[in-house]
Parts: sequence; structure tokens; C-alpha cells
Amino acid sequence: MPRLVDDAIEQADRDADHGDDIRRLVRDYDARLKARDAQIRDLRKQLDLVTAIDQAKLKPPRWLAPPKSPKGHRATAVFVLSDTHFGETVDPLEVDGLNAYDDAIASRRLRTWTEKCIRMTRDYVSGVTFDGAVLLIAGDVFSGTIHDELTETNTETLYASVVRWLDPLEAAINALVDHYGWLHIAAVVGNHSRRTRKPRAKHRAQDNLEWLYYKVLSREHRGDKRVTWQVPDSADALVPIYGHRFLLTHGDQFRGGSGISGALAPLMLGSHRKGRRAQTAGRPYDYLVMGHWHQQLTLPGIIVSGTLKGFDEYSYVSNFAYEEPSQAFWVSTPERAVTLSAPIHVMDREAEGW
Repeated sequence: MPRLVDDAIEQADRDADHGDDIRRLVRDYDARLKARDAQIRDLRKQLDLVTAIDQAKLKPPRWLAPPKSPKGHRATAVFVLSDTHFGETVDPLEVDGLNAYDDAIASRRLRTWTEKCIRMTRDYVSGVTFDGAVLLIAGDVFSGTIHDELTETNTETLYASVVRWLDPLEAAINALVDHYGWLHIAAVVGNHSRRTRKPRAKHRAQDNLEWLYYKVLSREHRGDKRVTWQVPDSADALVPIYGHRFLLTHGDQFRGGSGISGALAPLMLGSHRKGRRAQTAGRPYDYLVMGHWHQQLTLPGIIVSGTLKGFDEYSYVSNFAYEEPSQAFWVSTPERAVTLSAPIHVMDREAEGW
């Protein structure tokens, strides 16, 4: 009898374990069913979204394609001519074949620049009526003799360069005014054409042969009301365009620049100082325009034009980044000081023959 009782107890225990297994199995299947149901619901939502997107008919708003204005927009084309370094030579063998420069190449690049100054607005900007153009000459027109190596390698003396390059720049000016109908020229001196080895603050402009060069050119247009000149006796020129003010300077007053920041540190510091001077003098400006750095840069409130000469031996041995010869260009409107801008590239190796 005790044995039968023990067997019954053991059977009951086995039945209980089996019941637990069945309940665990039921719970497992129940969890799987719930997960499958959730997955099915998600798939249905995705299918509904795909179906809705597939059946949708897009209706782009009209403002994406505005009608042309019957009257068009008014604007002024602004060009910078900077760091032409007329009279200097660059030997391509000394710069790893990256550039070449002499009087013949300079003349071709000046002509290319003039042609592109016209082409930029004639062929690439439509729907705009140009009231005229502004030419900002930012200095270093000539190579000069401030360094002994320039005295040794220039094609001619500084005085001879001044005489040689009167007619070519006059031709460029005439082409611009004939196309645009009106041309204002503002010109400041650079650091390469000064008569002294060290830069001076006293008579900085009048003791620079570029100042004389500008004055001679301006005399050629005394009877032409289409051309106006602004040649200051100071280092800077404040040029208003539609009420927007551009301060033209050469850029050699900003010194330093090394490491990753490069020219950014002296440019930003120099811009801050000039801006503070302008504010305290009651002559604020919107943009600071310059050359000197031989690279195209557009920073907040700063426009730096490139160079017509291009990469030279000094840039090469200083391990500066290579940049193709170019000049700054932008369009000013009554609403915006700078509406659009682009570099004007002037180098054509095949045409220049190197």
C-alpha cells in the first residue's frame, strides 16, 4: 500500500511538471503571436505610406518659377584690378612649371581680363539693366624695385614700366566704358611702387609712382563725362555704390599670418581696426576691398582680390598654396551691396605659349 501511494505522488509530480511545460509553451506562443501581430501592423502602415506616396500628385508652388520682371533689375558691375606687377618676370622653371610671367604674358592677361569683364555681364547675367561699372584698382600695378632681386630680374626700370603701361590700361578702360556707358574708377597705391625701400606713413600716396600713373590716366578723361576718377592722397578710398560703402585699400598694412589660419588672422584683425577707425570717424563702410595677398578670399565684410601675375618664386619657396591668376568681380544692386560674385580667371597657358 505505501508503494502505491508513493507511485501516485510521483505521477502527480510528473503531471504537474508537464502542466508547467505546457503553460510555458502557451505563454511563449502567445508572446510570438503578439510580436507577429505588431510586425504585421507596422508592415501595413509602411504599405499604406508607400501607396499614398505612389498615388500622390505633386503640385509645386508657383513661386518656384517666378515670372520675368518686365522692367528687369538695376545693378552695377564692380571689378577689381590688383597686383598686376607689370615689369616683373616669373621663370616657369623656378616654380615647377606652375606659372610664367613677362611683359607679353601680362599684356595678354590684361586683355583677357578686359574681355571677361564684358563677357561676365553680357553672357552670364540676364534680366539685369546695368547702370554702369566701377573699377577698383587696388595697387601693386608695377613690380617696382623694393627688393634687390626685382632690380636684377625686372624687364625694365620702374619709370619705363610707368610709360609702357599707360596705353594698355587706357585701352582696357575705354573698352569698359564703351560697353557699360559709365565707369567710375577708384585707385589706391600699393607697396611695390614706392620710391623708398621702407614703407612710410608721410606722403605714402604721392611718393608712390602709381599715384602719378593714375593722375596721368585720369587727365586723359577730363573731357569724357562717362568716366570719373577717385585718386586719394591717402592710403584708402571710400567708394559708395547705391548707398553701400566699399573701403578700398591695398592690404599691406595687414601683416603676419602663419600656420593653419594663414592670412585669416591678420585680415580679420586688420579689418577690425579699420572698422573701428571708420566708426569713430563717422565714416563706416560695409565691405573692405583689397589685393596684396595674391589670393581670392571672400570673408564676412571682406573681399580680397587675386593677382594678375599669379604664382611666383616667393610664393613657391614660401610653400604658399597654388592659386590660378584671377581678379574679383561682383554685382551690386540698390538692395544688396554684393548680390553675386565670381572670380575672373585670366591665365591661358596655350595662348601664352609656355
